[in-house]
Amino acid sequence: MVDPGNRTASTEVAAVRSGPSPQATTGTAGSEPARTEVLTGRRGTLRRPAIVADRPPAPDVKALRAQFHPARLRGFVQSSPGRLVAAGLVLMVLCVTAGAVTSTTVSDRQQALGVLLDDTEPDAHSANHLYTSLSIADAAAGTAFIAGGIEPKAVRDRYTQAIGEAAAELVTQAGHISVEEAADPSGTDRRLRTGIATGLPVYTGLIETARANNRNGYPVGAAYLSEASHQMQTTLLPMAEELESHRLDAVTGAQHRHVLPPWPAIVLLMLTLGALIWVQVELARRSRRVFNMGLLIGTGALALTLVWTVAAGSVSAVSMIRCRDQGAVPAARLAESRILVQQARSAEMVKLVRRDATGDYDRTFDTNTTRLTELLAGYPEDAPARAEVADARAALTRWQAAHQRMNDTLARGDFTGAAAVATGPSAADAAAQVDAIDRALDKAAAATRDTLRDKVSQAVDVLAFLAPGAFVLGIVAAVCVALGLWPRLREYR
Repeated sequence: MVDPGNRTASTEVAAVRSGPSPQATTGTAGSEPARTEVLTGRRGTLRRPAIVADRPPAPDVKALRAQFHPARLRGFVQSSPGRLVAAGLVLMVLCVTAGAVTSTTVSDRQQALGVLLDDTEPDAHSANHLYTSLSIADAAAGTAFIAGGIEPKAVRDRYTQAIGEAAAELVTQAGHISVEEAADPSGTDRRLRTGIATGLPVYTGLIETARANNRNGYPVGAAYLSEASHQMQTTLLPMAEELESHRLDAVTGAQHRHVLPPWPAIVLLMLTLGALIWVQVELARRSRRVFNMGLLIGTGALALTLVWTVAAGSVSAVSMIRCRDQGAVPAARLAESRILVQQARSAEMVKLVRRDATGDYDRTFDTNTTRLTELLAGYPEDAPARAEVADARAALTRWQAAHQRMNDTLARGDFTGAAAVATGPSAADAAAQVDAIDRALDKAAAATRDTLRDKVSQAVDVLAFLAPGAFVLGIVAAVCVALGLWPRLREYR
């Protein structure tokens, strides 16, 4: 038996949750009964809502503040697990950054090479074709005039075709704004195209007036031809040459920017790889474990990215070097050579038309052919179309001999004989040699352009999949670092 006094003095408390009985519930009909909690003790019974009893305790603000106190954080960072966490975060950031930088660098290079292949190089070719067409038109106009009366159809067609091609190139360039032109606030290229487009109808008008007078036997036709040639040589061709120079400079600049591997990405990958190796060495020394599988896989992913970047970047750079040496450099020489041929031919024709005895046109002819000889003699040994260049050199020698025969015949007062040497159909005459040089240089220029574009395409293709691959490998390396360090961190719990 239990003494009632002892039971009264005791402080037994029993908490009983009551169900929805009539005595323990309140509320209106149809509503959910309210839950209450009954507390029974020596002093009686206390009822209170069960929601109050179920409420979680309030967080301890002081405890939270103590957890994030600077001194406590500083102590954690200086501890072994803190240093391990810091090293892991740094490695993960380095891996992701290295992958992202490599991906961005390679992607930018691919885009720039694509612009070179699809925009810059075609613009340079168009500008060169414009320059060459104007030179051919001027030389053909003089040749047609020498024929007198009704000029041969082949000569007339050559002039008409050259003028048509020049006009077509102007329209093409006017309808396409290159990247370099869009970045030029001065609008130099637009001004040059406008100048050529404005002057070309004036030139063709002078030529047609000269032809009309020549057909009627009026000597004034020679003056019109001389005026037209002067406008071409002093106004139109210099503007076309400047336009071509701008376009070639854009091609050369793009090539120079990509003849080196992507060093920023390579250096960052090497630094990240070195950091990974250093952390593994330190971790092995402290934990006395030789291998950490996560860090090893992450290191392998970064090493694969580095090897891939170095190999692809080097091959791409070598392709661009060959593009420059076997494509751009010989192409520039051939373009200049072809224009020199037409300018020398134009000087030869105007001298004959005007019966010039001052020697001015001969000096122009000699200057152009001397420079032409130097360009053909210095053609690169490893460049394509060496056979065509050799044919052009041989034809140039024969042309110079024919030109000397023309001068000797003209010096004797035989204009008809001199005109026959200059424009005759014989294989030993000047016209045949000029055509032979132009055909050889045209074939060689086409070969060098194909080489240039092939090398640029190779430089682009070798970088395929590197940009997304580098980014994915960087993410993989970061995840492997986290997975590799997590078991070591759990050991400190």
